[in-house]
Amino acid sequence: MTTDQGPYPAQYPVQFAVEYPDRPLNRLTSFFRIFVIIPIAIVLGTVSGATWESAGSTSALHHSTTYYGPAGAGGLLFFGPLLMILFRRKYPRWWFDWNLELQHFINRVWTYLALMNDSYPSTDDHQWVQLDYAYPDAATDLNRWLPLVKWLLAIPHYIVLFFLEIAAFFAVIVTWFAILFTGRYPRDIFSFVEGVFRWHNRVAAYAFVLITDRYPPFRPAP
Repeated sequence: MTTDQGPYPAQYPVQFAVEYPDRPLNRLTSFFRIFVIIPIAIVLGTVSGATWESAGSTSALHHSTTYYGPAGAGGLLFFGPLLMILFRRKYPRWWFDWNLELQHFINRVWTYLALMNDSYPSTDDHQWVQLDYAYPDAATDLNRWLPLVKWLLAIPHYIVLFFLEIAAFFAVIVTWFAILFTGRYPRDIFSFVEGVFRWHNRVAAYAFVLITDRYPPFRPAP
């Protein structure tokens, strides 16, 4: 994993950047982006839906009853890593890899919807999205109790992101018109939308992926 290289400074454990398309973008696919994205959005939905764990019990009448509880958050493995960090001081590597690759895929689809590139999102190639964070040594890098409250501690970020994402939504609408008339993504708007994505990924990595105990900064910049 790359932790200190790339086009961004390693100021926070979660490193995120989107390659700026310094070229004319496809006006046709940009115009119909909300429809063009449907096939890959369906694919994303099959792997990013909430995951579940179940436990069965048998009643006095010998009827089997199954209880369900969420084990993931939007496809990200959450409760499993939480319990492993809490009781075993471990973060299984394949769980880490799953969460990182799923976030790559999610970001490719969402940045494509945000018109930040006109190449169709791949299910495996990283393409224009750069997202990376180091695999943690749970025994030394992570507090075993903090995962229980990280989602709660991140509430101030949820509030800020709510308003930032509204602003980003209208910024993308402005960009849609700009691309139709000029073929270009305005650089300042691109940096703003990229910053909102960066902020969102930092909060997700802290509160739900649980790969760092460093509280996310209140800034969109690297």
